[in-house]
Amino acid sequence: MESEIFPPFELISSSPCCILIGVHLLIQFFHGVIWGRCATMDDIVFNLPGYLTVLSIMILAGACSSKLSSRLNVPVLLIFLGIGMIAGTDFLGIVAFDSAPTANVVGSIAMAFILFSGGYDTSWKSVKSVLGYGTVLSSLGVFLTALFVGLFTFGFFTFGFIYFPEYLGFSEKPPLQWCFLLGSIVSSTDAAAVFAILRGRSVSLKGKLQSLLEYESGSNDPMAAFLTIFMVGMLLSPNESSYWMIFPIFLMKMSLGIFYGFLIAKLAVWLFNKIDFEYDGLYYVLGIGVVLLTYGASEFSYGNGFMAVYVAGMVMGNSKFIYQHGIGRFHDGVGWLMQVMLFGMLGLFSFPRQLPAVALPGVVVAFFMMLCARPAAVFICMFRSKFSIKERLFVSWVGLRGGAPIMLATFPLMVNLPDSWKMFSMVFFIVLMSILVQGKTLMPFARLLKLDKPLKVTARTPLEFENTGTINGEMREFEVLPCASYVGKKLAEIGLPPGALVLLIRRGREFVVPHGSTLIEPHDGLMVLAEPDILEATAPILACENGMTEDDYD
Repeated sequence: MESEIFPPFELISSSPCCILIGVHLLIQFFHGVIWGRCATMDDIVFNLPGYLTVLSIMILAGACSSKLSSRLNVPVLLIFLGIGMIAGTDFLGIVAFDSAPTANVVGSIAMAFILFSGGYDTSWKSVKSVLGYGTVLSSLGVFLTALFVGLFTFGFFTFGFIYFPEYLGFSEKPPLQWCFLLGSIVSSTDAAAVFAILRGRSVSLKGKLQSLLEYESGSNDPMAAFLTIFMVGMLLSPNESSYWMIFPIFLMKMSLGIFYGFLIAKLAVWLFNKIDFEYDGLYYVLGIGVVLLTYGASEFSYGNGFMAVYVAGMVMGNSKFIYQHGIGRFHDGVGWLMQVMLFGMLGLFSFPRQLPAVALPGVVVAFFMMLCARPAAVFICMFRSKFSIKERLFVSWVGLRGGAPIMLATFPLMVNLPDSWKMFSMVFFIVLMSILVQGKTLMPFARLLKLDKPLKVTARTPLEFENTGTINGEMREFEVLPCASYVGKKLAEIGLPPGALVLLIRRGREFVVPHGSTLIEPHDGLMVLAEPDILEATAPILACENGMTEDDYD
């Protein structure tokens, strides 16, 4: 079904083109800012220095605005949403951008990089204890959220067309499938927005909440994408499709996505370790190719490309290969840039003068999703779990919407479904209300439930070990807990295995060059360089004998 509506081969073959299209749109935007009209190719050629100058200023301003957003307790993405709205047709008229196919292609590639980065940063060690409930939330939880939102939206329009049809902004009541499609589009959450707010306030979460939210929010976009494309097919051919087909299609596409993501990631790890580039920068180019290949090959083979790139990112992020840390930092930056691009695109697409027409249904559905649909789905999925009621309440409220609904809302636009532009406007309200309401109340709610804890801020290390394939060793940091038997002793008295070398000691926000006579203090960070088997032998020596962990001292 999906290949008939949106041929995967076209997305693959146009991947380089979509990047050029995105660059061209940016150039048109900056040309409009300076000269007040759209750019032609001749303009680009003869005024390239001016374009590059303005583009670089905008990128620098965007990066610096992340500090401003943390002070305002609002995600930086909201700033770019406003920039897109101001630059659009209804305000300054700089960019007249309403190409749904272009937005879909660019958005699909952007989501691929965002999900790969999210998977790459997911530590298997931290999420394996919450893998069960996280998987249920990212699959069944997304399905239930879409179902509840769809049913409520249909009921609201049914009631509204009886009592106040003039305030709904629709000429006729949308069908039930249309409402389910809207619920599918807005059913996934965005972990990046949540943790950006937490980091901005130097706050973390207690227990396993952070790991659960990180895994659930990072892995639920594939389910939302699957539901969206399935519902688009139901609206296009209602007589040829059946709701019961959702289960076998879901199992097939997700299984193929996991298979291709795992396979390509393992091949990529092998290639990184075997190939010997003369230029280090080519390893980062190889990383870009891995993301595009994983997404494209999975979609072309009827798998779920978004699931594939997330799995590939998780497998590679938890594997050992050359330039592993550098690849992670590179994709963090790419993922941030893609999020900014998606929110800017939402602003350009929004047409603010048309928004008041659907303001009432958009806001009502947004509040229902935040206050009822998401909490109901979470409590059903976490029934009889070991998480407390307070923790379940917080998970229910941490449902910020981010870049995924923006990209998914372009699918109905591509096939010109009835009232697809109004659906996009409703998605705008839902994302905006989620960021403003949940984003502003996230910290007070965590504080009220007593689930917050001070964020452990570590200073940037002046010495970072990057595996370049020239040494058979790794560097790992071990934190000294107050319960350790060697606290107050000299470094030479710890009794580390032969071959374990302590390169630096992190002490607060400073680093100490170690000597044999250096006294070990609680919460020191010992940065140990050794071969993998020696590091494994070092871990129990530096651990507490009673088995206590860092969480016991929160």
